[in-house]
Amino acid sequence: MAGKSRLRRTISRWANTTEAEARDLQREFSASGVLPIGEAPDRERIQLRGTLRTVTLRPRGGVPALEAELYDGTGTVTVVWLGRRRIAGIDAGRAIEVSGRIGRQDGQRVLFNPRYELL
Repeated sequence: MAGKSRLRRTISRWANTTEAEARDLQREFSASGVLPIGEAPDRERIQLRGTLRTVTLRPRGGVPALEAELYDGTGTVTVVWLGRRRIAGIDAGRAIEVSGRIGRQDGQRVLFNPRYELL
């Protein structure tokens, strides 16, 4: 029984860390005056800020594509640069501001070839 309570404490600590990180990101990026990802409308010109959680090279239709998951504590959006294998400064953990139009592909929110600024 002691093992279960230790496991619960570990899981609880992990969950609280994730929630704390989300709150910190929300505070940091909401002060910038840009729209939170969770509130960003589809198919309208938007400007978002967040942290890149993952960056992967994933071909789309035989063309190289650099994909990144942008997170700001309110939601995520997949950012895709078509025809790119690498972009200097685009790495996991990096803060970035992007602008463009969010679309949907296979039920997932996607922002193709956005303008970006490394923060």
